[in-house]
Amino acid sequence: MKLAPSDGPSRAELAAIQQEWPLIEAEMSLVAAEIRVLTADPQPTVRDWHRLHSAERRVLREAAALVCARLSEALAA
Repeated sequence: MKLAPSDGPSRAELAAIQQEWPLIEAEMSLVAAEIRVLTADPQPTVRDWHRLHSAERRVLREAAALVCARLSEALAA
């Protein structure tokens, strides 16, 4: 199967993905930490809880950074 040039993401779409990637990574880390807490046997350790809270803070930081970047772009346009 041959792909047409329009079948893939455009440069603008790739740039948006790249800009969002730190948030995506942070969210993946959060999911991993949540899984760890939920599947800990017999119970989550203090380190598991610290990892979860750290991952939550990272998601918030990355989301805020993305919003700021998008607002800056919108205001500059």
